[in-house]
Amino acid sequence: MSEGTIALGDGRGTLTVTSIDVTGSAGDAASPATRQATDASSGDLGPDHVRSEHVGSGQGGTRRDQSDRHHGSRVRDVISAYVALTKPRIIELLLVTTVPAMFLAAQGVPNLVLVLLTLVGGIFAAASANVFNCVLDRDIDERMRRTRRRPLPRHAVSWRTATLFGAVLGALSLLWFGFFVNWLSALLALGANAFYVLIYTMILKRHTSQNIVWGGIAGCFPPLIGWTAVTGELALAPFVLFMVVFFWTPPHTWSLAMRYREDYAAADVPMLPVIMGPVGVTKRILIYSVLTVATSLALWPIADTGLLYPIVAGACGIALLVESVRLLGRARAGLSDALMKPMRLFHWSNSYLALIFVAAAVDPLLPF
Repeated sequence: MSEGTIALGDGRGTLTVTSIDVTGSAGDAASPATRQATDASSGDLGPDHVRSEHVGSGQGGTRRDQSDRHHGSRVRDVISAYVALTKPRIIELLLVTTVPAMFLAAQGVPNLVLVLLTLVGGIFAAASANVFNCVLDRDIDERMRRTRRRPLPRHAVSWRTATLFGAVLGALSLLWFGFFVNWLSALLALGANAFYVLIYTMILKRHTSQNIVWGGIAGCFPPLIGWTAVTGELALAPFVLFMVVFFWTPPHTWSLAMRYREDYAAADVPMLPVIMGPVGVTKRILIYSVLTVATSLALWPIADTGLLYPIVAGACGIALLVESVRLLGRARAGLSDALMKPMRLFHWSNSYLALIFVAAAVDPLLPF
């Protein structure tokens, strides 16, 4: 894969993996095997051939070193391709919503070993879901400029080996959570993966413009997983965080889809900006932004936080609403696609989510 994005939906960031030709070319020195075969076929076993053999064995094996370097580059390429399949940048965003929930559940600093174990399990779970998404969406990725450099469209990895890779990661996440954290967290992680792969990727994404609204549920599970990792049970507070991510996902994803509307249209993916005009989409972005901010502030009385959290959530929420209103204004002015600058909202929404979750984590550590 050449990309990894935060979202919680399809595209949250880009990671480009460049394949390296290890087969040799006219501008590169022919490989030892090729040159030897050529010499043998022509009957030329003269001084040049002897000198070539001498260099290969008596002066450090130059050609062997070159072959080793090419082999090393190929190995690095393969590793990079498998890493890219997991969409690392999306994983980062999911972890940002897991750890703060653990601090909030502990009302202070949780057991740091438990935090590390939960993060490792979360990485395995999110990576597995993202790999399966790449496998199932490989036909879409081939038709989109933004995604055609991912590992599967450019055949850096076969879909069969990618499927096996995703299955191994999924099994690891379930067993890791079960044995090192708890089985409730394990089942929540499994449920999130199943929803993302079976419901969102296989059904919703290709068949409804509300795909990201309901498909985004999968990305809401990390706060529940983090909370249960600490307490072993569910409560109302992590569900508030769940709903914050739920309402946040449409504005975040639709702003990206507005920028790449032509890409989604070419791939026959019915994202809302493909089937609805800019004004209609930005109105809905504003509505979901309002719901996001209102829900984030509800955490204050429900989790009985201190003053830091509502101050940060309020200030960041105002900024989110202002950016949403500005986007609506540009749509009403007749602008569309990249001219609307929807990526400003996309990038700010990333920062917004990170800031309010960090505030939720830091708040229990303060005396006020």
